Amino acid sequence: MAALAYPVESRHPGWPARLGPLRVPAGVVAVRPVRLRDAADWSRVRLRDRGHLEQWEPTGIGQWSDRNAFWSWPSQWAALRGLARRGQCLPFTITVDGKFAGQITVGNVIRAALRSAWIGYWVSSEIVRGGVATAAVALVTDHAFDSAGLHRLEATVRPENNASLRVLSKAGYRQEGLFERYLDVAGDWRDHLCFAVTKEETGDGLVSRLLTTGRAERA
Repeated sequence: MAALAYPVESRHPGWPARLGPLRVPAGVVAVRPVRLRDAADWSRVRLRDRGHLEQWEPTGIGQWSDRNAFWSWPSQWAALRGLARRGQCLPFTITVDGKFAGQITVGNVIRAALRSAWIGYWVSSEIVRGGVATAAVALVTDHAFDSAGLHRLEATVRPENNASLRVLSKAGYRQEGLFERYLDVAGDWRDHLCFAVTKEETGDGLVSRLLTTGRAERA
């Protein structure tokens, strides 16, 4: 009965939430919580975009076709929702013009004196270079520092992933260093560059920067 004394929001600040919308060259970008009914769209895009995604993502167990099949989404969704309810994760779906376009997640949330987490994302190959990932990163970063009460976010990217490096730089993250043989990706231990940003560095917010520089506009 003691657990009833604590409001739900105190255990998972910042989730669920809806963020945006912002208009970018690819369309109108919004961010919302992951849903069980995302299964069909999630699987369709993931299976189609294997060549676009697999080279950058951690090596998984089993075949890509199995890990990203329609029937594999419910367990992933349930795990993400469980982490979110415990305040350890902020899992979101990215949409463009109302349609499923990718995912963005704030994970490994640590509170107390650190108040930090990592941010990771992927978007459909059909909208790469359309400003979608940059807008989503800006929206979620501002949300993490405001409603979710975090102080620092970091992202790790392979040096060869030029598209993701551009996303983080345009969104306002700075490069901190190189993690050698950091993560098992595509079957081998790969170096990753570490990017980060703290709340103090964002000023009026990363979304505000995108609006000011003309990279996005309110939809």
